[in-house]
This record gives sequence, C-alpha cells and structure tokens, in this order.
Amino acid sequence: MKEIATLSRQEAVAEIEALSIELQRHDTLYHRDDAPVISDADYDALKRRLLALEEQFPDLRRLDSPSLRVGAPAATGFGKVRHKVPMLSLDNAFDAEETAEFVARARRFLSLPEDTILDILAEPKIDGLSFSARYEDGVFVRAATRGDGQEGEDITANLATVADLPARLKTSTPPRILEVRGEVYMRRDDFAALNSRHSARGGKVFANPRNAAAGSLRQLDAKITASRPLRLFCYAWGELDGFTPETHKGWLDQLQAWGLPVNPEHHLCRTLEDVEHFAADIYARRADLPYDIDGLVLKVNDVALQKRLGFVARAPRWAIARKFPSEQAQTRLRSIEIQVGRTGVLTPVAHLEPVTVGGVVVSRATLHNEDEIRRLDVRVGDLVTLQRAGDVIPQILGVITGQRPADSTPFVFPHTCPECGATATREDGAVAWRCTGGLTCPTQATERLKHFVSRNAFDIEGLGGKHIEAFFADALIRTPQDIFTLEARDRASLSKLKNRNGWGPASAEKLFDSINARRTITLDRFLFALGIPQVGQATARLLARHYGSLGTLLDTLDSIPGPDEEARLSEAWLTLIGIETIGPAVAQELLAFAREPHNRDVLRALQAEITILPVEEPDTTHSAIAGKTIVFTGTLTRMGRAEAKAKALALGAKVAGSVSAKTDLVVAGPGAGSKLKQAEALGVTIMDEDSFFDLVSNMT
Repeated sequence: MKEIATLSRQEAVAEIEALSIELQRHDTLYHRDDAPVISDADYDALKRRLLALEEQFPDLRRLDSPSLRVGAPAATGFGKVRHKVPMLSLDNAFDAEETAEFVARARRFLSLPEDTILDILAEPKIDGLSFSARYEDGVFVRAATRGDGQEGEDITANLATVADLPARLKTSTPPRILEVRGEVYMRRDDFAALNSRHSARGGKVFANPRNAAAGSLRQLDAKITASRPLRLFCYAWGELDGFTPETHKGWLDQLQAWGLPVNPEHHLCRTLEDVEHFAADIYARRADLPYDIDGLVLKVNDVALQKRLGFVARAPRWAIARKFPSEQAQTRLRSIEIQVGRTGVLTPVAHLEPVTVGGVVVSRATLHNEDEIRRLDVRVGDLVTLQRAGDVIPQILGVITGQRPADSTPFVFPHTCPECGATATREDGAVAWRCTGGLTCPTQATERLKHFVSRNAFDIEGLGGKHIEAFFADALIRTPQDIFTLEARDRASLSKLKNRNGWGPASAEKLFDSINARRTITLDRFLFALGIPQVGQATARLLARHYGSLGTLLDTLDSIPGPDEEARLSEAWLTLIGIETIGPAVAQELLAFAREPHNRDVLRALQAEITILPVEEPDTTHSAIAGKTIVFTGTLTRMGRAEAKAKALALGAKVAGSVSAKTDLVVAGPGAGSKLKQAEALGVTIMDEDSFFDLVSNMT
C-alpha cells in the first residue's frame, strides 16, 4: 500500500471511493445484520486509512463518508431548522373503547358507512427521541429534532454517528427529496452497559434508556454521541419529492428497501378485533422486547384517506397513540401544597415518599382541585395508590383507608392565595379556586412570564423558569417587554448580567442573542404567549387566521359595546362568536383582556420591540374561496360537514358557525333551517353540496 503523501489526486479519489464502499458494507453487516466478517482491529485499520486520506485531501471527503460516524468536533450550540412539514404530536387512546371511537370519528369525517373496512397499521410506540433526517438525491444532508413541531434543533453531525442511519440510500433511483422521520432509542442491554461503565468511572448514571438516548443525541460534542450505543427506527415522512406512498405499510416496505430500519413488529389490522389482539400480544411481550415502548401508534393505512382526514390543532386525525395500562405503586402522602398558576388557579399538589413507577422515581402528583380531593378523600399521611397516566403524568388513584393514621383529618382547601394573601374565589359551576390578586400576585406574574417564553410561545432558549424567578425577584424582568429591553439596560448598568452568580460573558451574550432571535414572531404564537384564559394554540391560530393582524383584532374588540346586552346585538360580537369553535366564553375572555388598561400598555410596549407577522398560510393561489367566510348548514353527505370545513380552511377560507352580513357563502344541505333563511334575507350566495364539491375539487 502506497504512502498517502505519494498518492496522486486521481489515486486518492479511487481509494477513498473504495474504502467508503467497503466500510459502509461492514457497517451494515455489523450493526444491522449482526454478522461481521472482519475483526474490530481490521475495521479500525480501514477507518484510520480513510481518515488519513481525508486529512491529506480534505476537499475529497464525501457527504456520506463513514468517517463522519466518529463525530464532528464540539459545537458551540445547536442551530435551528424550520420543518417544511410540521412534526406533530399524537392524541391518546387508553382503552378499546377510545380506540373504537378514534376509528368511528375517522369514518364519520369521511362519511363512510359503519361497515366499511378501514385498515389500520399498528406500530410499537418507541420511548425515545423524535428526529427528522433529510436525504437529497439519496444522500443524507441534514437532521433535526422535533422541537416545537415547527422548528427543531440541527443535530446533523450527531445523527450521522448513528450506525443504523445510512449515509446513502440503497437505490440507484432515489427520490430527489426524502425527509424521513423516526425515533432514536437505546436498547436496554446497551443502557445497562453504559450505566455500568459510567458508574465505574464515577460518572453520570442515567435514569432510563430514553433519558440516555435523548442526552446522548443532544451532545454539543458529536464525538460523545458517537461513543454511545444509539439506534433508530423510521416510521413517517415529511417533505417528499419523487416518491408518493399509497399505503403506510407500503411506505415501511420501501424504507426497508432503501436501507432505513423500521420496527419489525408493525402489523396491518383489518378490524378493531385485530387491533385489540395485536395490542394484547405486544403488551404481553413488552418486557421481552429489547427496547422500551409505551404503547402502540395506530394509523389509517390508506395514504389518500390520511390526506383527506388531515389534522386538527397539532395532531393528525388519521393517527392516535394507544397507550398501555400504566404501572401502579403505593406510597405515603407526606403533605399537600397549594400552587398558584399563571391564571391564578390554586392547584393542590401531593408530595409523596419517593417511589419508582414505570422506571421513573415519582415524588409529586397533582390532585387537580378541591372536588378531586373530596372525591378521593385523600389526607396527609395516607397510603395511596398511584400510576403514571399514559406512562407520563403521576396520578393518585385512591386511598388505602385501612392503613390510614388514627389522627388524620380531612384536608381544608384554603380560600386565600398562599403566595400573596389575596382572596380566592370560585365561580358558580367552576371547579377551580382562583386568586384575585392578578398581576399584584408575584407567582401569577412569574408564571405568566414563564408561559410567555415557553416553547410554543416565544421559545426563548436559555431563559428558563429559574432565571425568570431570579430576574423577577431582582426587578430585572417584571413584564414581557422587559425581556426585550434587558440587553440595553444591562449595557447601561453597573451591575452586569455577566457578573451575576452562575453567569459569565459567554452565557450573557448567548441569552441576548436568543432574545434578539425572537424579535419576530407569528401572530398565532404571539396570541398564545399572552396567556389569555381559554386561548390555547388552536384558538390562537383561528383568531390569527380570521383577523390577520393584532391591530385588526384589537379594533374589532374595541368596537364591541360594553354591556352584555348591547354586545350581543353588535355585528363584531356576532362575527367573533361565529368563528368555528369560538363561542361566548372565549369571546368574553378576549374582551376582558383587551379592556384591561395594563394589558394594553404591555401590548403597546411589546409592539415597539418586536415584529408580529401573519400566520403562514397554505398556497391558495388557485383557490376561489381564499379569504371568504363560509357557513355550512344542513346535512352534507358527499363529503361530510367536518371534512368540508377542513377542506375550506385548507384552501384559505374562514369557517363561521353563524350567518352575518360578512358571510360570503352558505353551503346548504338537506334540512337547512334558520341559517339558510337568514342567508336568503341578507342576499348571501348559497350553493348546494354538489356545487361546493365541484368548486373545491378543481382547486389545487
């Protein structure tokens, strides 16, 4: 073998090509097939030769070079990757009844007869860390975490070290773009060996395989990631160009053909009975699987039906997580603490003697509210049974009254705020006691700030709950706008952030950079960040789509008269409560927020510091109904009302629940009543279901 220094460029190209192919073959034999054909020493010699060649000829390193498996140098932080197709979460089902309802909802949405067979693809739900890997012309180029579903962290260098992920797809005709999604995990035996090695060296011991996998994948030094025994399964897709799956089963088969690992335990179910039999089988074998799972993922197999079903809020209508029965344990309740949330709700939290449930040590569990405490008759000192609901949230199931201390007394729920001393009230029909202190209550103020910077709101990295509490206590951040003036005030101050305990020049600048990176935000995230009661992510997005800008929304709210009786007669009020899923209760919360002078001061101050953009809308270039307000009434059979509404929204229309002078179109089916008459009286355009179906079917 010639000395590398004596090789010509042409000779180097040929040897790098040959070594890359050879090493990739051995990677597959070792990691996927468990059938190595050379010794570790011979493998290492091949890799050392490749590394030396690439060092001598750095411009010849291939994008799919096996040398990348050893990890890139340490980074200073993770960059951000915007998902072109959002990575959504899943709704949950906990038993056969809820699973049956999921299938029934899909049938109703699609207007399918009850006896229609709806194939369901079931896959074990791996307890790991979600990722998205992008291939261009068959070559791996980028990877990201789920993040908030819209934007994740760039983990390209780290995922490249995971041997299960091929650097190049096994095909001569790859799709132009393939964004594959899956889960990185750690086998139980690998986890035990890792913890054993760390313990022997006095290092960190991980709580469970999921934490170990997540921590390993998010190392700034990819060489650490490369040293960890990570594996992965692929199961979903994001952006695709050059391949269109017809079924989810066919998609998994294609992934395998391309060399991407899929879980071999997936199963196609034709009936609900098939689903339950498969769920029971996997649950019985759960402890024998080499990796942790926390349930199944059930997906409508037909991809065309998946597209019709679409999404609701942040979850698909065509998939659901079927959770397994939770593990249970018993422990003593030490005390009950009342915590105050950002909206002033007083929530009782049980402090427990630590106990391991489902592999996680649990020491606290929510008791929800006063009624739940009474229902359980739970008292300090009781021996209680608890579980992690959905294998996640600790939940007290009941009390073992036979072992109750003789001196126990019922818990008395406080009627004053434990944080600020203000009176707590409970409205008629409500279950929660609420502090009336508002922003004069320091806990409410800090919790609202925590919500403001949280992942689905402004998502300011490096400004966690403990920092918010410390900055609030020292009067550095008391209102949302203070976050965006923090850097300017710090530069003018003698007491620099970098000099605070636990901070330094680098961490302070990193925080300022994170804040500045969030000076532009979409309207839906901004509205959610404000923490208005009953305005969650889905409602915020509806409001943002309907009104387009913060100014238009505020002008609308300002135009609604004060007294309730007058408000109900105003067109602005009727339009607001007519927006699909937004009714009088949400509208009243919006009015209350907008009429509070302090809130308007905050909004004005924020607008001076940030830019609020309209929400990202689907391409409606060819949509004749984009921007129009549509009301559906009567019975729709050809498409179904739910699917018709979803179709209209996807084409840029606004869907309302009542007819007004601002309604552009009413789609009326058989049995249409007062809404149809009102539309006729107002001269609103009316069409039947067939006409609407023909209209939207021609739009792309």
